[in-house]
Amino acid sequence: MTDQTPQPGPGPIPPPGPAFLLAVLGRLIRDDVETALRPTGYTLRHLSILGHLQREPGLSYSELARRAGVTAQSAHATVRQLEQRGAVEPRNFLGRGHTAELHVTDEGRALIEAGKRAYAASDSDLGRALSSEQLATLTDLLMTALSSHRHRS
Repeated sequence: MTDQTPQPGPGPIPPPGPAFLLAVLGRLIRDDVETALRPTGYTLRHLSILGHLQREPGLSYSELARRAGVTAQSAHATVRQLEQRGAVEPRNFLGRGHTAELHVTDEGRALIEAGKRAYAASDSDLGRALSSEQLATLTDLLMTALSSHRHRS
């Protein structure tokens, strides 16, 4: 004789949470921006370092690394690549043990503009999927969440 009692199963799969969805969407956007930057020979890491230096010239390698979310060694290597490509130039170099002020050049500013265009294309993609009101609400919600997260850290 077989048991006809229903066996508990895993049940319906709950929808993913917002953090997971943001991570997936962020990955897709990051991939799109990296693809758009590929012809320039630069990456998002280069763009991130340039953005920080443009906002605040003279940051140390360790401060750049902290802000970009990479190791100091990685930040140093990225800055070296940017220097070799002419996107960043050191100023006020006082010798070993002293920090050179790093400044974004015209080449670096051109890359920042390419990055802005790539992000604008992703914004347009979102604008095709969402109404303008939804996009404005999403932007407001994300700014609130980011502000809250920064204050928590």
